[in-house]
Amino acid sequence: MPKTFRLLLVLALVAAAALVAAGCGGTDVPSDSVAKVGDVKITKTQYNHWFLASVKQQAQSTGQKPDQVVAPDPPNFTKCIAAKQTQPLPQGVPKPDAKALKAQCKQEYDGISQQTLQFLITSQWLTQEAAKRKITASDKEVQTTFQQQKKQSFPKEADYQKFLQTSGQSETDLVFRIKLSVLTNKLQQSIVKGKATVSDAAVQDYYNKNKQRFAQPETRDLQVVLAAKKANADAALKAIKSGTPWAKVAKKYSSDTASKSQGGRLPGVTKGQQEKTFDAAIFSAQKNKVLGPIKTQFGFYVFRVTKITPAKQQSLAQVKTTIKNLLQSQQQQKALSDFVKDWQKRSKDMTVCAKGYVVPQCKNAPKPKTNTAPASGGSPQTGTPQQVPQTGTPQQVPPGAGGTPQQVPPGAGGTPQQVPAQPTPTPSGP
Repeated sequence: MPKTFRLLLVLALVAAAALVAAGCGGTDVPSDSVAKVGDVKITKTQYNHWFLASVKQQAQSTGQKPDQVVAPDPPNFTKCIAAKQTQPLPQGVPKPDAKALKAQCKQEYDGISQQTLQFLITSQWLTQEAAKRKITASDKEVQTTFQQQKKQSFPKEADYQKFLQTSGQSETDLVFRIKLSVLTNKLQQSIVKGKATVSDAAVQDYYNKNKQRFAQPETRDLQVVLAAKKANADAALKAIKSGTPWAKVAKKYSSDTASKSQGGRLPGVTKGQQEKTFDAAIFSAQKNKVLGPIKTQFGFYVFRVTKITPAKQQSLAQVKTTIKNLLQSQQQQKALSDFVKDWQKRSKDMTVCAKGYVVPQCKNAPKPKTNTAPASGGSPQTGTPQQVPQTGTPQQVPPGAGGTPQQVPPGAGGTPQQVPAQPTPTPSGP
């Protein structure tokens, strides 16, 4: 299955605005919970657990020690402000006042809170969708994948235990996240199943409409000398015509290091690749005739065309497999896109969030404002369909021995992924 499709369903977080302010919550959420997805509660205990885990992981990324970690504490952020006041500042940087520090603490809280809530909600979306489709992840599948990934990132058990102590997560949490990744792969496979049938007629039609894509232009192999001054180009031309080997002449006179290092050879040139004046001279030149100097903005060229490969059209037989794979990919992409759009709408419609915990995935979230101003690069942002929200897909995990994160073997039919370095929050209870 094409990797791009796995990436689509291996779920990037829905692009969203900042956490919605208190006062927009629903009335159907129990007092001990932050949200409900269908009949399933997401409890404040779960939220607090994963909020703190995210705080610890962000602190690790900035080099803070575990005993230095202080979670943003709304509404006054007293502890957060006090912790920031003790942090050393670069020489010459003025010490920020309490108001500025409070703003920093609030910004950190809003970001981490939204990330946590989005994950907890979308984890339920995935779990409930898998159950609806009777898709399961066996304990054996999950444990096999987990052990593979653990071994890759933590060759030493002591390093893994240290990670658990500092990350705010338990092994149960990480195993659950692996389970979500297995379910993700299986869900994706079920969506694209049967969407890869492409007829010969469809391949023929695509080829007829896109022949230019399969045309190979004429190419010319050259020997060149590019001299900064005309006098040097004249000397190079004289030496070549007197029988001096081209490589020797290029080494002495050429200022173009790329062709100079290849003995003056410049192979596979197509129209439009070179400077306009030089390009015209190349493709009007006779084979094996020494020409120049040709004046360009880069200097003076002396050159010879040594080989001409005529343009040719690839036949349908030559490109049939390429076209078939492309059309299969398009069909699978459409199936995934259609699923994403429908899934997000259905899942959002059954998600209600409590006051102060509202994010864009909640049914009771304010409707996003349509931005009609053109974005940089052109077209206006008009709320195009987004990717499926991220759930428990493994991210990178700090490697055990201080090395870089390594890729791990696929689990349950998935492509190789990386073990979580900063695991995104996952539900730890009912």
